[in-house]
Amino acid sequence: MHIYISIGEQKLRVLEGETLDAEYIISTSANGIGFDEGSYCTPTGRFEVSEKIGGGEPLRTIFKSRKPVGIWDGSINNDDMILSRILRLHGLDAENANSMDRYIYIHGTNQEAMLGEPASCGCIRMANTDVIDLYDRIDVGVPLVIAY
Repeated sequence: MHIYISIGEQKLRVLEGETLDAEYIISTSANGIGFDEGSYCTPTGRFEVSEKIGGGEPLRTIFKSRKPVGIWDGSINNDDMILSRILRLHGLDAENANSMDRYIYIHGTNQEAMLGEPASCGCIRMANTDVIDLYDRIDVGVPLVIAY
């Protein structure tokens, strides 16, 4: 099993060999592609899921510093909230090796209306029900590629 993320299509695909297992609409960085700390860009290249956070937590759980701190009430705001589940990414290429230090995640969002277009601060945003589904499908260590 592996994950392929297309920035150009704003889609995340889970593949078993060449067979499509699941496909989700996502949102990558509004600032485009990049690797520098503080750039708020989405890095590209080869990664692995290094950590799964939030298993068993309720839908719309709010995470701060990877710890659950409450439940989002659905109120509209412009915050880039990290909700429901976190899949932490470890970069395997020289360019993206700082992804753990940059806290590059796949996570649920309070900005679901913006999925399908680049709007995040660098992470891969997903619908909350979708990120829970993805979380339940994969194991730590699953390889993934982020490409344009």
